[in-house]
Amino acid sequence: MARAAHIHRETGETKIDLTLDLDGSGQAAIRTGVGFFDHMLTLLTRHSLIDLTVQAQGDLHVDAHHTVEDVGICYGRALAQALGDKAGIRRYGDAAVPMDETLVTAAIDLSGRPFCVWRADVPGEMLGTFNAPLAEEFWRAVAASGAFTLHVICHYGRNTHHIVEAIFKAAARALRQAVEIDPRRNGVPSTKGVL
Repeated sequence: MARAAHIHRETGETKIDLTLDLDGSGQAAIRTGVGFFDHMLTLLTRHSLIDLTVQAQGDLHVDAHHTVEDVGICYGRALAQALGDKAGIRRYGDAAVPMDETLVTAAIDLSGRPFCVWRADVPGEMLGTFNAPLAEEFWRAVAASGAFTLHVICHYGRNTHHIVEAIFKAAARALRQAVEIDPRRNGVPSTKGVL
């Protein structure tokens, strides 16, 4: 059974089509109109091995906020849809990613309970047309819409590009572990029998 999903979301601010495949090979086709964000989504795809296609049109004449947040909402919803009842998954994932002077840890529990702990001081710097603190908005939207727990910790770092990139790579690698099928598990990985 395919673990894939397609989400279409249209508001007065954005129009988004997003498709993902949990059992992909890291193939990306991303077009949001925000260059740095496209770069981050491509990294997310490559490091999670979750194939991703995103076509987004947003009110970029205002700024990138609505586009970034709404893509996060769609990504989270697609994850939840593709995971179904979560039978057989590993459920938990974590990764520590160094990038030059920066070190970031991300941990995920596909618990069915949306929660985000963000301990990363991301400088308010523009990376192209992407305001760096939008990284937090994206991941909060993903965790809330995907109904899972996400912890992000930036232990240290100076370069804003490195900090944001390490966050996306660490979260991607944690996600890769969490969604993976565990060959030793038959049912839902919870004593409750449901997630």
